[in-house]
Amino acid sequence: MLKTRVMPTLLGRSTGLVKGAGFDSWRTVGGVIQAIRVFSLREVDELVFLDIEATAEHRAPDLELVGEIADACQMPLAVGGGITSLDHIRDLLAAGADKVVLGTSALADPTLVSRAADRFGRQCIVVAVDSRRVGEVHEVFTRCGRIATGIEPGAVAAELERLGAGEIIVTSIDRDGTLAGYDLDLVRRVSSAVAIPVIASGGAGKPEDCVDAVRAGASAVAAGAMFQFTEHTPRAVKRCLADAGIPART
Repeated sequence: MLKTRVMPTLLGRSTGLVKGAGFDSWRTVGGVIQAIRVFSLREVDELVFLDIEATAEHRAPDLELVGEIADACQMPLAVGGGITSLDHIRDLLAAGADKVVLGTSALADPTLVSRAADRFGRQCIVVAVDSRRVGEVHEVFTRCGRIATGIEPGAVAAELERLGAGEIIVTSIDRDGTLAGYDLDLVRRVSSAVAIPVIASGGAGKPEDCVDAVRAGASAVAAGAMFQFTEHTPRAVKRCLADAGIPART
């Protein structure tokens, strides 16, 4: 059995690191390099950095910033935001990213996923699937939760796996920033639709939430607000996973 990874998620804007709720109400919470240096000392397995303005502003990834982040990062680094081409992926990997996170671009042009996997290897291609509840069903949204697609997340994840995605990070927009726990039904739906690793995101508020996500099928747990606004640490999450009989990286 693969060991469960614990992955802090950092969201960047021009003002620095931000955190919100439901992909909205953003507030600045500090500087990215300082946060990464802290996480480098806290037994973090991987780190996710997403530039949440790049796509909306039709801006390419900030390679200078990614280089600074990579220099400060002592763990594998996944970077997303503004990636629309193979050249962007090549440049991010050259700047120090270990993986790239495709979001809106993967839904707008699914061939980008297959072309990227063919050229760089599927192990470094992560695709973000952001979902809201619409009535009784889940629906995928793009452009930071603003554009509805009408597509069910399990179906999207299965197609992305077929195209060559190496991992799926599935985020509940409704739970994002709430500290109310992951949307376990969403995690189950996506995890059951694919054989590749699924990273649960959106809603973690305590270590026990991470145990629930893994039992629902997640291979890794990502969290932002829990690590920024509570006293819970990645180490505490790993202890909780171990106590529940779930192997975690040490």
